[in-house]
Amino acid sequence: MSSVGLPEFLLPFVIAFEIVGGLFILLGFLTQLTAVAFAGFSLVSALLFHFQLDDQMQFLMFYKNIAMAGGFLALASIGAGKISLDQLVLKRSQA
Repeated sequence: MSSVGLPEFLLPFVIAFEIVGGLFILLGFLTQLTAVAFAGFSLVSALLFHFQLDDQMQFLMFYKNIAMAGGFLALASIGAGKISLDQLVLKRSQA
């Protein structure tokens, strides 16, 4: 992170965001909000870390992040599905 001018103290927060957010996606908890956050994170990281399109590896990593953002936006539009904590909470609030 320091190679692009970002402070190193942000690294633990990024790691925590990725772990906690990944668990939220896995469990289907706050799925749409988490997916939108991950889509934004993927776009920002693509632009900050991989926007060296003359380097073939960075080119591939840039478009990998763009594709991941698209997948997260698709997940955000659909939601978690029937077997998720979101649905469990929704059923309890409707009852």
